[in-house]
Amino acid sequence: QVQLVESGGGLVQAGGSLRLSCAASGRTFSSYVMGWFRQAPGKEREFVAAISWSGGSADYADSVKGRVTISRDNAKNSVYLQMNSLKPEDTAVYYCAPGARRVAGTWTGDYWGQGTQVTVSS
Repeated sequence: QVQLVESGGGLVQAGGSLRLSCAASGRTFSSYVMGWFRQAPGKEREFVAAISWSGGSADYADSVKGRVTISRDNAKNSVYLQMNSLKPEDTAVYYCAPGARRVAGTWTGDYWGQGTQVTVSS
């Protein structure tokens, strides 16, 4: 059974930075895309970023492009999200998504953890 532990969220002022981490267990994802999604109150879960199995390529939502960097450590079965220049609209619960895939142009995932809360104050 896949287990995901996301961490690194918190309360930060606008313009600040956070680094999210996600450790997966129960299955090795070194050959799979890994991603991050987020869900703000009253909104649907949305794609944030994804990284190829090798770490050689990444995809970002337009809303975070230039402010966010996704990375991974296959030896640790982990994925990270460095977020800079945070804005109040980045406030959400962030979920990692190992094995994320694009279906008909839309990113989706199969495994979800409990997420980590990011709150950005203005």
